[in-house]
Amino acid sequence: MEYSFSEIEKIARQKWQDNNVYKVTTQSDKPKYYVLDMFPYPSGAGLHVGHPLGYIFSDIYARYKRMKGFNVLHPMGFDAFGLPAEQYAIQTGQHPEITTQKNIETYISQLQKIGFSYDWSRQVSTCEPAYYKWTQWIFLQLFNAYYCTSKQQAFSIANLVRQFEENGNMQNTAYTSADVSPFTALEWNAFSPKQQQDILMEYRLAYQKESFVNWCPALGTVLANDEIVNGVSERGAHPVEKKKMSQWFLRITAYAERLLQGLETLDWSESMKDMQRNWIGKSVGAMVSFPLKNFEDKIEVFTTRVDTIFGVSFLVIAPELELVKQITTEEYKAAVDEYVKVCAAKSDIERQAEKVVSGQFTGAYVLHPFLQTEIPVFIADYVLAGYGTGAVMAVPSGDQRDYLFAKKFELPIIPILDAQQNIEQEADATKEGKYINSDFINGMQYKAATALLIEKLEQQKLGYGKINYKMRDAGYSRQRYWGEPFPIYYDNDGIIHTMEDKLPVCLPNVASYKPTGTGESPLANAKDWVTQNGVGTRMETDTMPGYAGSSWYFLRYMDPENPTELVSKEAQEYWQNVDFYVGGSEHAVGHLLYSRFWHKFLKDIGKVSTEEPFQKMVNQGMIGGRSLLTKKGQIKNVEIALHIPVMLAQQDKLYKNKFQELKENDNRFENIQIDDIAWETDKDGNDFIALDVQLEKMSKRYLNVVNPDDMVAQYGADTFRMYEMFLGPIDTAKPWDTNGISGVSNFIRKFWRLVYDDLGNAKNIDHEPTQEELKILHKTIKKVSEDIERLAFNTCVSTFMIAVNDLSKLKNVSSVTLLDLIKLIAPFAPHTAEVLWTNLGNNSSVVTCDFPTFDEQYLVESTFNYPIQINGKHRANIEISLETPQEEIQTIVLSDERVTKFTEGKLPKKFIVVQGRIINVVI
Repeated sequence: MEYSFSEIEKIARQKWQDNNVYKVTTQSDKPKYYVLDMFPYPSGAGLHVGHPLGYIFSDIYARYKRMKGFNVLHPMGFDAFGLPAEQYAIQTGQHPEITTQKNIETYISQLQKIGFSYDWSRQVSTCEPAYYKWTQWIFLQLFNAYYCTSKQQAFSIANLVRQFEENGNMQNTAYTSADVSPFTALEWNAFSPKQQQDILMEYRLAYQKESFVNWCPALGTVLANDEIVNGVSERGAHPVEKKKMSQWFLRITAYAERLLQGLETLDWSESMKDMQRNWIGKSVGAMVSFPLKNFEDKIEVFTTRVDTIFGVSFLVIAPELELVKQITTEEYKAAVDEYVKVCAAKSDIERQAEKVVSGQFTGAYVLHPFLQTEIPVFIADYVLAGYGTGAVMAVPSGDQRDYLFAKKFELPIIPILDAQQNIEQEADATKEGKYINSDFINGMQYKAATALLIEKLEQQKLGYGKINYKMRDAGYSRQRYWGEPFPIYYDNDGIIHTMEDKLPVCLPNVASYKPTGTGESPLANAKDWVTQNGVGTRMETDTMPGYAGSSWYFLRYMDPENPTELVSKEAQEYWQNVDFYVGGSEHAVGHLLYSRFWHKFLKDIGKVSTEEPFQKMVNQGMIGGRSLLTKKGQIKNVEIALHIPVMLAQQDKLYKNKFQELKENDNRFENIQIDDIAWETDKDGNDFIALDVQLEKMSKRYLNVVNPDDMVAQYGADTFRMYEMFLGPIDTAKPWDTNGISGVSNFIRKFWRLVYDDLGNAKNIDHEPTQEELKILHKTIKKVSEDIERLAFNTCVSTFMIAVNDLSKLKNVSSVTLLDLIKLIAPFAPHTAEVLWTNLGNNSSVVTCDFPTFDEQYLVESTFNYPIQINGKHRANIEISLETPQEEIQTIVLSDERVTKFTEGKLPKKFIVVQGRIINVVI
């Protein structure tokens, strides 16, 4: 049988399909193992060669674990809600569901061509009502839950209501990120339903509040931060301003400590863990109250350096706080209004990255908690309402940002430690030395001073010690159409009602997917849908964000057809969590953090049995594009370098016979004639131009996108799979270079020729294996087994190449050796392995075989190629049995003609044998 990869792939896939080899159940006496890829968003562009890198990696590992005796769950699905599909719908008028389904079909076709061992019977798509029914159900559980800080667990909101009814809120331990006024049971029971709802919103894990959003009046829509560039909309470059709107949030901050502690139990890279630690941002400090002069209100500040409180010379608050309007004096009103307007046009990221010092005095003062001195209150763009309390106490001598602000506005810079240096030129944040200019802590050192200050603050009710977290609650509203609808509605009084008995609440058809112009989503235009619960009622018209469906999808794979619950107890307790998760590190503080939060909550309410969803995490590096560009002088009257599609080039050259195709597909070349090109001629008489190589992101823009379909069609799926692994370690970035794939293609063919000759005839393999081939085989098994365990798949490919080269030098290789080699290579090149396995007389699938194990006896070296040194100089190498006695070794060496020409027949003064290392002869 000749090597025809297209025919081989067809035969292998048909066998896998006929025998249903990838279908997995919980009814198994094997240990479970769950291998998962981060599921893709099905864009219209389809896959390029960078996308399958992680999928191939995880597929090899899933196949390996299956052959090692595990019951492997290896599913695939699609993260199908999102803005791109909606934007396409706006442009074309097609329903997002139609285009999304078409894209999914394209993705499935591409994935199947590469031969992944997915159990497609478990496929899920987040946009299917049968799936997002359970996303909506989880939201309702969050809405109907609060977090108990004493028990570190979520409980039903009904428990909290009972506490309020019996004791008010003065002794409750429910977590809240707001400052809720105390009330008694009597007061609670006298509150109206709306007042009670507003109070409970401060405790629910899914809650609603007024929040600032990026509003673009010209586009009539709310924009995400990544849709804003340099303060204007990415689409159309329109001005963007801050607008207050009612938004949904998830109280992830309640789980901050558990999210931190859980990282210690995970087999993730330290860099990945650090990204989450830094995002959560645990800080130990104190809350300090600064009373406002001439107001009964106060400004609260969280600080990690309460020891610097006597160095405070001004306060800065966020420009968007409501307090700004209340405290600004008439004298400064116009200036404050103008500064607030300027800040509103910037994104939070831009404000924090701003290098130019700016701010505006409000005319208001606070009083120092201990000294009662007046301290001016400024607004500045670097303070954000969503972080901490939206206020900072400024200590110019200890903080460089505060120092620059004080210099600009000529504010006092008070030294507070005798160890501070050069504060005439810059801030010094040291904690060393003794305190000066600091009232009752003068002469003390950091640790003792901090403890005394917190004690005094608490005694005088001016503040208290507190652990704070930088992480904010997660925004959960999108003013879009293509997302999960919220299963709630509002009555005439604005009271929220949940819709547990109507799940799934499905998206309605709408006439237009365009923004409404009011800030509401397009759902607001579906009048019948909005009022489906009766006259005067109103459905929530925001939709859930993209991360909603991706925060729990790994659980649905365990039990995808279950109509009565998101996952059965039996299925979840069997699969438990993901053992091996592959995806990009860019999701560290998005998807991975939200999934961990949701999983911990589901554990609290008894839906899962594990604390963490992903036990081991592997991040794949990015495959970059290898762009090809023309050189200066190659094209008449064209001075700039032009990108050339990589698929039209050969060996980094554009040949003349491809020029017409280039012209037809690229309008930049339509006015360039073939004679305008400075062609060179190769030794075979073919005209070409040599192109420059540049490494860039793989993108349509740079014409360097390589479609995996093209690679599979040209070289075969197994070559493509092994080449992606051969490019380098999984976690490093690497460029795609099509020039190198032919080497892997040649290797696969050479492997095939161990069984068939060049004419496709079967070789004589029906004989006992020789010691030499067994030695090659078992060394290969050992090396590949070790490398797979340490996830070094690139060196596995190198090992296969060495083994096949060594075996090819032998006259014939036995079927015994070949069958083990086929099993060994099966996770990497499954199609080729499957057909060879079948052709050698096996009815079963190689997928279901045991992974081969090495035999130590074949790893023991029986001979050694000794380097021979004569008078300290290397003169020869002689292969000698390791069991040869020293007397015989001396005879063998001294009689070798390569040695005698240097010894000239003289007897050696010394003859030293270092067993298995070297022989030294001294004449």
